[in-house]
Order: sequence, then structure tokens, then C-alpha cells
Amino acid sequence: MSVSHKGLSLGVDTLEAPAASEKLEKLHNFYWVSQKEPHAVRRHAILKAHPEVKKLMGHEPRTKYIVTGVVLLQCSMAFALRNTSPKSWKFWLCAYVVGATATQNIFLAIHELSHNLAFRKPWHNRLFSVFTNTPIGIPYAASFAPYHQLHHKFLGDEVYDTDIPTKFEALVLSNVLGKTFFATFQIFFYAFRPMFVTSIPMSPLHLINVAYQLTFDYFWITNFGINSFLYFLISAFLAGSLHPCSGHFIAEHYLLNMEEAIIGGKLAFKNTTAETEPVHSTEKSEITRQDVQFYEHYALETFSYYGILNFFTWNVGLHNEHHDFPFVPWSRLWELNRLCPEFYQSLPKHDSWCKVLWDFVLKDDVTLYNRVKRVNKHLTKAD
Repeated sequence: MSVSHKGLSLGVDTLEAPAASEKLEKLHNFYWVSQKEPHAVRRHAILKAHPEVKKLMGHEPRTKYIVTGVVLLQCSMAFALRNTSPKSWKFWLCAYVVGATATQNIFLAIHELSHNLAFRKPWHNRLFSVFTNTPIGIPYAASFAPYHQLHHKFLGDEVYDTDIPTKFEALVLSNVLGKTFFATFQIFFYAFRPMFVTSIPMSPLHLINVAYQLTFDYFWITNFGINSFLYFLISAFLAGSLHPCSGHFIAEHYLLNMEEAIIGGKLAFKNTTAETEPVHSTEKSEITRQDVQFYEHYALETFSYYGILNFFTWNVGLHNEHHDFPFVPWSRLWELNRLCPEFYQSLPKHDSWCKVLWDFVLKDDVTLYNRVKRVNKHLTKAD
């Protein structure tokens, strides 16, 4: 039996809430923790308890066919709207309902490809990601992959995890108007933030991505006009704006309910070696920085969503499962969840991505600071 509260659902075997003395008020700094993230620990425990999970790993051959279909759908829509003004309601309705949903699917197909889950050979996945990028209109795939790999390897790290808002973003945008602006234009924050936080060297794939995309864009505009091309760009913007599917950006790692996040933090290590003795990535005594204040309790930093929108988004809602096993493709994440109920059923989860967006914008105690953060090992001391 699950219990729903403030947009999150708590499964079975819930724990008592923290003591009243625990600080649960509005955060004015990130939720700094010294504990290691639970995914590697839980992965080890799951493989020990369920060695059959290894059979779920590997590429999914159907991915390339679905991606090709979605790319063709977007190109067909753009062609059909070539004589429709971008100022018309018809254009924006098509871009929001069809275009944004399809483009979000494209974004997350590139996510699958960044884990080499469509083809056996990594280079085939990378080249196909360039093709997948086609209806976005802007070269994106080559840059996404290395940053996303860092996000998995260094979850919560203040330098390497560029999914976390910067301190400037959190300081300026942690009010209703700021959060509305952030949620509306979050696609730009995700696109440009990494360049200001952690630089990634250019690779041949970047050049291929740019050359192919510019060639396609020139061909499309020359043959079908600017209105048709604007359909791609507007769809991409709406896909990362106030759209039901874009709720996953915030749902995955924001702490929308601190009390339940702390409860979930205890449940995250259930049935693992760290259940009774936490494993730390940082020794608190080594940190001399005044901007870092560690919280005593670990707060769950990854949340899953098991609703219908997973159908359009490659099951990205099963996010705890994905972080535990990033080499299990979208088509087998439900099987992973089914095989390991003792690890997943009790974790807090989101019931609705739309409600996630609503709560993020309107709840006073939710700000851009509501993210778990870890000290980078090279930045332990004050300047």
C-alpha cells in the first residue's frame, strides 16, 4: 500500500519522520551531504540478491526504428506547416501537442544513445545520435553525452554534475517569478550552464554534429522555408518549457518535500551494506569552507515516476532504476523494477510530472537550492 502526500508517494515500510529539531525549513543553501550516493551501493546489493539482472543489460535493437519514426514524424509535421504562419494558434497548438512531445522523445532518445543502448558498438550510437538530433534544429547530441556521463559518475558533485543549478541561479531565481522563469526557459539553462561550470574539450563528434546539423538546416530552409524550420525550434523550446513531459527535468533530482526526502534517504540504503553504517565520500573534518554546511541526514536525491508519460519518454521516469543500472535500456526498466521490489517499492516517488511543475513554482519552501550537493575532492579547503 502506498501513501500520497504533497505530490510524492511513499511506498511500504516507511520510516518515522525526523525529529522536530531537524532543520526542514526553506533552504538558503544547497543540501550538502558527506554520504556517497546510493546508486552504486544499491547496484552491488541488487546484483548480489538478483544476479539475473545482468541479463537485462545490453542494447535494444528496436530503439533505432522508433527514433527514425519520430524523426520522420517531426519532419512531416514541419513540412505540413510550411505555409502556416508561426503567429497562428494552429502552428503553436501543433508545436505544443505534437512537436514538443516528439522533441522531448528525441531529447531522451539521445539520452539512451549516450549510454550506448541502441547499438552494440559505441561509435554507432554516437553517429546515430547525430541523426537523432536532426529535428531539434540545433547541434546538441555530441555535447550532451559527456556531460551526462559525468552526471552519472559524479552525482551531486559541485563541479562535475552540471545538472545542478549554480549558486547564482539559486540566489536570483528562488522566488515564484524566478522559478516560473526557470521552468519556462529551463531548456536554455540546461544547454548553457555546463559551459560555465565544467568545460569539455571538442571532439570529432562535435564537428560532425555541427556540420551535419547546419547542412540539414540549410537544406530544409532552402527547400521548405523558414516557417517550416521554426516549427523545429519552437517545438524544442516548448519541449523544455512548461510542458507535461518536461516535468521530468525537475522531478528526477529536486527535493520537493524535505521531510519525505529525508525519510527516503534512510530507505535508499535498505537491504545494502550501508543500511546500518553509512558510506561517506567526504570526511567532514577535511572541509574548511564556510560555504559548506553539512546536513546530518542524507536526503534521497533521485525520484522515480511510474505514470503514463513514460510511454512518450523512453521510461525515463524510472529514474532510480536507471541510475542504479544505466546500461539497462528503456524497454527493460520495468522488468528491473519487477525483479527487485524490496529495493524500489518503499522509495518515495512522484505521481505526476504536472504536479511537480506546479509544486516547484508555487511552493514557498521549494527553491533552486533544493538539490543534494557534494564537495568536489579538489575544492575541500577555503581559499
